[in-house]
Amino acid sequence: MAIKNLTIRIDDKMLNKIHVVADYEGRSANSQILILIRDCIESFEKEHGEIKL
Repeated sequence: MAIKNLTIRIDDKMLNKIHVVADYEGRSANSQILILIRDCIESFEKEHGEIKL
């Protein structure tokens, strides 16, 4: 699996809140965001079926 970079624009307040949540969970902000993305995809697939690539 290749690792890709993704740049996002996010306001300071939201980024700071992500850092707080990540610190609480013992993760980096990057890892926390990956978990949020994974959870979003899993939720989508539960409702709509597996995403075929």
